[in-house]
Amino acid sequence: QVQLVESGGGLVQPGGSLKLSCRVSENIFSFNAMGWYRQAPGKQRELVARLTPGGSTNYADSVKGRFTISRDNPKNTLYLQMNSLKPEDTAVYYCNADGGYLAWGQGTQVTVSS
Repeated sequence: QVQLVESGGGLVQPGGSLKLSCRVSENIFSFNAMGWYRQAPGKQRELVARLTPGGSTNYADSVKGRFTISRDNPKNTLYLQMNSLKPEDTAVYYCNADGGYLAWGQGTQVTVSS
């Protein structure tokens, strides 16, 4: 079973930056689009960034221009660089394959507050 371990979250002031990491236990990037998802309190989990095996990216309108998804294939690690953070970005962030069919990890909490 593929395991996903997210890290890098924390408390940051509005306008700040964070870089999230997702360590994947197996090399699945070559044949799976991967995504970063987030779930804020009382809201449904949403996809915020997606990266295909060929390197194409897609972003939710709410994060476009501020977030960047990337990967390191040899390290089996997915990243999310988050800049110009806003209070509405506060959520638990998860990585998963496109469609969210893998077992979810524990996520990493991102809190944007002054």
